[in-house]
Parts: sequence; C-alpha cells; structure tokens
Amino acid sequence: NDTGAGKHWSDNEVRALINIWSDEKIQQMLEGATRNKEIFEEIARRLMKRGIDRDWKQCRTKYKNLKYEYRALQKENEHLGNPRRKMRFYDEVDCILRRQPLGTSGWGCESSSLLSGTKNFSDEIK
Repeated sequence: NDTGAGKHWSDNEVRALINIWSDEKIQQMLEGATRNKEIFEEIARRLMKRGIDRDWKQCRTKYKNLKYEYRALQKENEHLGNPRRKMRFYDEVDCILRRQPLGTSGWGCESSSLLSGTKNFSDEIK
C-alpha cells in the first residue's frame, strides 16, 4: 500500500505549509516543543481545510527538510562568500526563521509569491 509518504510536494502545497508555519501561534508552539506531534497534527488539519491531504508525519518531515536545507545554505554561503546559491522558497523560510513577519513593508517579504491569494488563518487554533 502506498501511504503517500514519499509523494512529491507541489509548490502550492509547500506554500500552504510555509504560510501555516509563518503563523505566530504555530511558531510559538514550535519554539520550545520537543514533542511536537500535536502541532503537526494541527498543521495537517489546516492543510486539509485548504484541500491538501498530508498527515502530520509528512508535514513534520517537509518542515524539517526546509529548515535543514535553509541552514545548510546559510552555512555554505557564510564560508564561501560567493554569490548566494538559493533554494526554492528560500526567501519565505528566511522570513520565518529570522522571525520577521511575512507581509511587512520595507524589506521584501510582502512581494513573496507565498502571500499571493492567501488569507489569514491565524484564528484557526482554538
């Protein structure tokens, strides 16, 4: 049986995941959590509301992979000093991990493709 665990994430699915991850409540929950299954279950529920069927393990794995790739690039670019090599969704992940809210004016996150056509889901956590 194919559980979909290795199923490729589309750009829209990744954008939705990043959009949910950027929610201040989700970030606060993730910040100090060592056991985070419930947080990723909430993320999976929010994705389902957007028509994206991913389980909590898939969400956690994608989240960890995005963070890992971002941090590896940061380290590589620090040492090389060359023009930065970028990853897909680098700017969006950069905004989140630098704790600068998406959509604020003056430094480039608001023009992100992440924000196009999305609405605020910050009130979904009870």
